[in-house]
Amino acid sequence: MTKPVDPLRLSVILFEGFELLDVFGPVELLSKSPYFRITWCGPEVGPVASSQGVGVVSEVAYDGVVGAETDMLLVPGGAGTRPLSRDADFLGWLADVGAACPLIGSVCTGSALLAAAGLLNGYRATTNKKAFEWATSCGPDVEWVAEARWVRDRDRWTSSGVAAGMDMTHALMTDLLGAEDADAAARAIEYEPHRDSSWDPFAKVYGLA
Repeated sequence: MTKPVDPLRLSVILFEGFELLDVFGPVELLSKSPYFRITWCGPEVGPVASSQGVGVVSEVAYDGVVGAETDMLLVPGGAGTRPLSRDADFLGWLADVGAACPLIGSVCTGSALLAAAGLLNGYRATTNKKAFEWATSCGPDVEWVAEARWVRDRDRWTSSGVAAGMDMTHALMTDLLGAEDADAAARAIEYEPHRDSSWDPFAKVYGLA
């Protein structure tokens, strides 16, 4: 396993109504590794309100994000994905940045935004199972996987709902850094990840499998 020489530049995309755990579950794991440098990106510099009402301060406005200078995008889900899935300006920006970024991940209905921006066309992907019908309607050219905790297809990583983002992140860290580093991050937060991407009891709960 060849680890990065420099920290990977991860841009976390914030928007009004993002889901807190979609962001801070993955970031909690990633922050335990020296191989990630996290930047918070929002509509403009300043606080961005989550679905839970807690504000997170964006360091960089969307128009300051350069895809070629970003190693990975992370797009969360949340109630705010509904209006953004119809926002042509946001989707155009996301499409441009994502096209130049070598690695893209989403949690929950964040995959609906990637799909609406055309960034999942021709890819396999998954999303929140409770919101599966709506989210998948945003990407008719995506091969949606109904029963999956997370899906990795080449340079795209997508996860099921909310807490599944942590399992996806552990798998991503394993892929990029090796199992030893990923497991060390999990131990540091006393977290036991699901390691089987096909484990998905919620697909059955919502009648998808």
